Amino acid sequence: MAFGVSDELLGTFVPVAVYWIYSGFYDLLGDLHNYRLHPKGEEEIKNVATKGMVIKGVLVQQAFQIAVSLLLFTLIGHDSGTAPPQPSFFRIAIQFVIAMFVMDTWQYFVHRYMHVNRFLYRHIHSKHHSLVVPFAYGALYNHPIEGLLLDTLGGVLSFLISGMTPRTSIFFFSFATIKTVDDHCGLWLPGNIFHLLFANNCAYHDIHHQLYGNKYNFSQPFFVTWDKILGTHMPFSLVEREGGGFEARPMKKID
Repeated sequence: MAFGVSDELLGTFVPVAVYWIYSGFYDLLGDLHNYRLHPKGEEEIKNVATKGMVIKGVLVQQAFQIAVSLLLFTLIGHDSGTAPPQPSFFRIAIQFVIAMFVMDTWQYFVHRYMHVNRFLYRHIHSKHHSLVVPFAYGALYNHPIEGLLLDTLGGVLSFLISGMTPRTSIFFFSFATIKTVDDHCGLWLPGNIFHLLFANNCAYHDIHHQLYGNKYNFSQPFFVTWDKILGTHMPFSLVEREGGGFEARPMKKID
């Protein structure tokens, strides 16, 4: 418990707050033309959904996310009045790795199936792909069913299988939220630690949002492992556009 608020409530609401704060940070940087993966104004031309629609859609998904989180903590019966013994740093690190692997595995196969199944793609997953040019606020812009299956249920499995405490979950899900927002930010900023540590980054995911990469780069949000194992990995090269900015171009031959 911190500041009189239980770890369970913090684990539920802090990642939601982190989403809007970090997205807002990137929104303020949106005019950095020389670091954009798409020219300024391309969002309005290519994207079906407006920013207003995106914000409303994300709020709906987060309402489901909050409800499931509160229900989960109620069912597992943590006593908010008595703080459980906190694990060692080493154990927390192991729990993070396990949770990252579980989340990646779950999201890869559910995400890929939503592309393979035409009904699911047309009626559910296409909502996320209406953002041909991703931007930070749109990281969790999904159909509510997709949000429940892909993100919320994936988070529940990561929490349960890794065995993390509610306090650890505050940090893990805030980290996962920041990573997801970063993958959709559309800016290749110098010194971005996520670009240095992860091959799965905003340029990698941008490839997936383009028509030529629709059948590739399903992995999210951390690693590219399943894409490489199952032949859906499309590496990219980052080139500078004329007039400033960058573009992620596929290096793999497109079928």
